[in-house]
Amino acid sequence: IKVLSVFAFSTENWKRDKEEVDYLMDLFIKAFKENFDVVKKKGVKVVFSGVKARLSDKVLAQMKKMTDETKDNKNGVFNICLNYGGQDEIVEATKKICKDVSDGNLSIDDINSKMYNKYLFNDLPPVDLMIRTSGEYRISNFMLWQLAYSELYFTDTLWPDFTNEDLDEAIESFNNRDRRFGTVKK
Repeated sequence: IKVLSVFAFSTENWKRDKEEVDYLMDLFIKAFKENFDVVKKKGVKVVFSGVKARLSDKVLAQMKKMTDETKDNKNGVFNICLNYGGQDEIVEATKKICKDVSDGNLSIDDINSKMYNKYLFNDLPPVDLMIRTSGEYRISNFMLWQLAYSELYFTDTLWPDFTNEDLDEAIESFNNRDRRFGTVKK
């Protein structure tokens, strides 16, 4: 696994009770601090996808520390989607493209799906496998652009209970699929 993206907090999660949101934000800081050394030792680069607005200074400071200290790591990418929404990401990318066209830095004829990806929160490869835990059968506004040809895996297992064996099962399922990317089976 070269790139792992996790949905830590959606833009819609702000609608939850303030106590729960505050708890989650404190939990992020705690989890980031407790697990950061492991990520650093493995040489993994940490990036964040999402909007920084509404995040506390404490959360932003921890995010900056993690990205700064791993920016040169080459053994993989850990993408944490925090204050993230897939539709918001597409809208923000579109705004950046419009600005570049308006400023004369980009020709409208140069717009295509490959270059569009570079305007997203992070220029990451398409998602190969999306694992949805907790018995839900929806993607919940997660990485809509990147999921175009993803294989989807659904499990009733709750995220905190998701084990290495569960991951192995999901990967085995993925490895047994016929990925055609829009072509017909041969």
